[in-house]
Amino acid sequence: MLHATTAVLSDESRSLAGILLLALVTVETGGLYLVKIVRGRAPATEFQEKFARAGHAHAATLLILALVCQVLVDSTTQTGLLEWLSRSGVAVSALLMPGGFFFSSMGTGRTEPNKLIVLVFAGAALLAASLTSLGFGLLTA
Repeated sequence: MLHATTAVLSDESRSLAGILLLALVTVETGGLYLVKIVRGRAPATEFQEKFARAGHAHAATLLILALVCQVLVDSTTQTGLLEWLSRSGVAVSALLMPGGFFFSSMGTGRTEPNKLIVLVFAGAALLAASLTSLGFGLLTA
Protein backbone atom coordinates (compact mmCIF):
# COMPACT_ATOMS: atom_id res chain seq x y z
CA MET A 1 0.00 0.00 0.00
CA LEU A 2 1.37 3.39 -0.94
CA HIS A 3 1.23 6.23 1.54
CA ALA A 4 0.86 9.75 0.28
CA THR A 5 3.35 12.25 1.64
CA THR A 6 3.44 15.96 1.31
CA ALA A 7 6.70 17.32 -0.04
CA VAL A 8 7.74 20.64 1.42
CA LEU A 9 10.62 22.56 -0.07
CA SER A 10 13.29 23.91 2.22
CA ASP A 11 13.55 27.69 2.44
CA GLU A 12 16.74 27.54 0.34
CA SER A 13 15.09 25.47 -2.39
CA ARG A 14 11.97 27.64 -2.46
CA SER A 15 14.00 30.85 -2.76
CA LEU A 16 16.31 29.55 -5.47
CA ALA A 17 13.38 28.01 -7.36
CA GLY A 18 11.68 31.41 -7.42
CA ILE A 19 14.83 33.03 -8.79
CA LEU A 20 15.23 30.30 -11.40
CA LEU A 21 11.65 30.71 -12.60
CA LEU A 22 12.19 34.45 -13.00
CA ALA A 23 15.43 33.75 -14.86
CA LEU A 24 13.47 31.60 -17.32
CA VAL A 25 11.52 34.72 -18.29
CA THR A 26 14.80 36.33 -19.36
CA VAL A 27 15.57 33.25 -21.49
CA GLU A 28 12.19 33.67 -23.14
CA THR A 29 13.00 37.30 -23.87
CA GLY A 30 16.37 36.27 -25.28
CA GLY A 31 14.51 33.97 -27.62
CA LEU A 32 13.07 37.03 -29.34
CA TYR A 33 16.61 38.05 -30.31
CA LEU A 34 17.21 34.57 -31.70
CA VAL A 35 14.04 34.85 -33.78
CA LYS A 36 15.33 38.15 -35.18
CA ILE A 37 18.59 36.48 -36.19
CA VAL A 38 16.83 33.55 -37.84
CA ARG A 39 14.47 35.87 -39.73
CA GLY A 40 17.38 38.02 -40.94
CA ARG A 41 16.36 41.07 -38.91
CA ALA A 42 19.51 41.08 -36.79
CA PRO A 43 22.90 40.80 -38.49
CA ALA A 44 24.84 37.66 -37.60
CA THR A 45 27.30 35.31 -39.21
CA GLU A 46 26.49 31.62 -39.50
CA PHE A 47 28.85 31.02 -36.57
CA GLN A 48 27.08 33.64 -34.44
CA GLU A 49 23.67 32.15 -35.23
CA LYS A 50 24.88 28.70 -34.17
CA PHE A 51 26.31 30.04 -30.92
CA ALA A 52 23.13 32.05 -30.22
CA ARG A 53 21.11 28.85 -30.63
CA ALA A 54 23.50 26.89 -28.41
CA GLY A 55 23.50 29.58 -25.72
CA HIS A 56 19.73 29.86 -25.70
CA ALA A 57 19.19 26.09 -25.56
CA HIS A 58 21.74 25.60 -22.78
CA ALA A 59 20.24 28.41 -20.72
CA ALA A 60 16.72 26.99 -20.79
CA THR A 61 17.74 23.37 -20.31
CA LEU A 62 20.10 24.07 -17.43
CA LEU A 63 17.61 26.30 -15.62
CA ILE A 64 14.99 23.54 -15.77
CA LEU A 65 17.58 21.05 -14.51
CA ALA A 66 18.49 23.45 -11.70
CA LEU A 67 14.80 23.54 -10.70
CA VAL A 68 14.71 19.75 -10.52
CA CYS A 69 17.88 19.77 -8.40
CA GLN A 70 16.11 21.90 -5.77
CA VAL A 71 13.66 19.12 -5.03
CA LEU A 72 16.36 16.46 -5.06
CA VAL A 73 18.89 18.21 -2.82
CA ASP A 74 16.28 18.42 -0.07
CA SER A 75 16.34 14.61 -0.04
CA THR A 76 20.05 14.45 0.82
CA THR A 77 21.84 14.90 4.11
CA GLN A 78 24.51 17.12 2.57
CA THR A 79 25.77 20.23 4.32
CA GLY A 80 28.36 22.88 3.63
CA LEU A 81 30.19 22.95 0.31
CA LEU A 82 28.62 19.74 -0.99
CA GLU A 83 25.14 21.05 -0.31
CA TRP A 84 25.97 24.34 -2.06
CA LEU A 85 27.44 22.44 -5.02
CA SER A 86 24.38 20.19 -5.29
CA ARG A 87 21.89 23.02 -4.83
CA SER A 88 23.51 25.89 -6.73
CA GLY A 89 26.14 24.49 -9.07
CA VAL A 90 23.77 23.71 -11.93
CA ALA A 91 22.23 27.18 -11.61
CA VAL A 92 25.67 28.81 -11.83
CA SER A 93 26.55 26.64 -14.83
CA ALA A 94 23.32 27.94 -16.41
CA LEU A 95 25.00 31.36 -16.34
CA LEU A 96 28.51 30.31 -17.32
CA MET A 97 27.82 28.05 -20.29
CA PRO A 98 25.33 30.26 -22.15
CA GLY A 99 27.43 33.31 -21.24
CA GLY A 100 30.39 31.62 -22.89
CA PHE A 101 28.43 31.03 -26.08
CA PHE A 102 27.07 34.57 -26.18
CA PHE A 103 30.15 36.53 -25.09
CA SER A 104 32.62 34.53 -27.18
CA SER A 105 30.63 35.21 -30.34
CA MET A 106 30.00 38.95 -29.85
CA GLY A 107 31.35 41.38 -32.40
CA THR A 108 30.55 42.38 -35.91
CA GLY A 109 31.29 39.66 -38.43
CA ARG A 110 32.86 37.24 -35.94
CA THR A 111 33.43 33.76 -37.40
CA GLU A 112 35.14 32.03 -34.47
CA PRO A 113 34.98 32.27 -30.68
CA ASN A 114 37.16 34.63 -28.68
CA LYS A 115 38.86 33.70 -25.40
CA LEU A 116 35.59 33.90 -23.45
CA ILE A 117 34.79 30.44 -24.80
CA VAL A 118 36.54 29.31 -21.60
CA LEU A 119 33.26 30.08 -19.80
CA VAL A 120 31.60 27.19 -21.63
CA PHE A 121 34.23 24.77 -20.36
CA ALA A 122 34.15 26.20 -16.84
CA GLY A 123 30.37 25.81 -16.79
CA ALA A 124 30.63 22.24 -18.07
CA ALA A 125 33.12 21.35 -15.34
CA LEU A 126 30.90 22.90 -12.67
CA LEU A 127 27.86 21.09 -14.08
CA ALA A 128 29.65 17.74 -13.92
CA ALA A 129 30.85 18.38 -10.35
CA SER A 130 27.37 19.48 -9.25
CA LEU A 131 25.57 16.51 -10.72
CA THR A 132 28.17 14.13 -9.31
CA SER A 133 27.80 15.70 -5.87
CA LEU A 134 24.01 15.49 -5.99
CA GLY A 135 24.06 11.94 -7.32
CA PHE A 136 26.34 10.73 -4.52
CA GLY A 137 24.32 12.75 -2.01
CA LEU A 138 21.15 10.96 -3.04
CA LEU A 139 22.80 7.54 -3.03
CA THR A 140 24.24 7.99 0.46
CA ALA A 141 21.27 9.69 2.15
